[in-house]
Amino acid sequence: MAAKIKTGDQVKVIRGKDRGKEGKVLRVLPNNKLIVEGVQIVKKHVRATQQGQQAGIVSAEAPIDRSNVMVIDPETGKPTRVGFIIKEEARDGKVKRVRVRIAKKSGKEL
Repeated sequence: MAAKIKTGDQVKVIRGKDRGKEGKVLRVLPNNKLIVEGVQIVKKHVRATQQGQQAGIVSAEAPIDRSNVMVIDPETGKPTRVGFIIKEEARDGKVKRVRVRIAKKSGKEL
C-alpha cells in the first residue's frame, strides 16, 4: 500500500498537546510514527562524548502518531485527507500507469 504521508509533506497536528501546529515531515518511521519539524519537542539529557560533544540538555523532536496529523492542501492551506488516482503518462515511448496522491478537498496533486 502506498504511503499517504511522505517525507517533506506539510502537515497540521489535529490531536494532542501540539494541536494546531504546522510543520514539515522530517522522517517517516515504520511503526506509524512521524517526526515533524517543531512539533512534540522534548528535552533530552545528553552525556559528554570523547569526540568533544558537551553534556547538557538538548531539545529534540519526538515521534508523533500518524493518525494525529493531516496533510495540508496546497491550494486552500487547510487540512485534507489524501486520495489516489491512476494517471497514464508517456515515458520512453511507452504508456505507463502511475499512482498519484491527491488532496481530497481540492483534487490537486500533492
